[in-house]
Amino acid sequence: MPGMNPEIDAFAAHLARVERASAHTERAYVSDLRQLAAFLDERGISLDAATRDDLRAFLASRYSANTPATLARKQSSLRAFYEHRVRMGHIADSPARRLAFPKRRVSLPNVVSVDDCFAIVAAPSSRSAAGLRDRAALELLYGAGLRVSELVGLNLDDVTQDSLRVRGKGGRERIVPLLRKARGALDAYLARRAELRPLGTALFLNRRGTRLTVRSVARHLAKYALIAGARRHVHPHALRHSFATHLLDMGADLRGIQELLGHASLSTTQRYTHVSAERLLQAYEDAHPRAHKK
Repeated sequence: MPGMNPEIDAFAAHLARVERASAHTERAYVSDLRQLAAFLDERGISLDAATRDDLRAFLASRYSANTPATLARKQSSLRAFYEHRVRMGHIADSPARRLAFPKRRVSLPNVVSVDDCFAIVAAPSSRSAAGLRDRAALELLYGAGLRVSELVGLNLDDVTQDSLRVRGKGGRERIVPLLRKARGALDAYLARRAELRPLGTALFLNRRGTRLTVRSVARHLAKYALIAGARRHVHPHALRHSFATHLLDMGADLRGIQELLGHASLSTTQRYTHVSAERLLQAYEDAHPRAHKK
């Protein structure tokens, strides 16, 4: 029965425990596979019996309702699932191995101006614990280039005096330097974090004392962008794009930015350990506009 499928459940467990996939990726892949299972079930075909033509028919059935990017992700879901079935010995060959990849439109990053970024970061009230939390969160989204999933995944012990330990995609960890302003915003929030009645070690808490969610951060950011009079809708990832773009505009080294963002490059970008920590922090402080704002 689609939606209660042991093959999909086993793959979801593999994604979470072995691949260390994010919750967002796991949900997306499982949703794609449940759609496939429903499509096949209507035709009396099991997941393990599906052929390449069956998978092509499934993707074709979704074509009009999805963007090229979503179709590309669906193929990634199918490919990962069937590769896992092969590794587990359930099927001999993957029917997804030579599927035609849907062409994806290349979209330019949504970059927010420096002035708008400053105004958004300054928008939360400093009179409440929640306002201080939001200001610290915005400082890290823009001032450290974090993904929103990385932000909400931070725990208290990930924060040191001058850096953050961040868990990125695939469970990869990296160390991100903290600007003085971000450190100050964090200190102000931490001084009043207890007012949110914490129930765990999550750094950023909601009003129930549990971990702040990705959706909540996006909602709060939209509110502060409106307050700040930003000239466009601002999504959390736009602050990450702006972080990188503004650093590049001010002369920062591209490879250093890739390290800060935690991007895995096709040419195997040099890891953080290959860059002098002092030099990286100095370049970061020199280049990032938040470091120069009094």
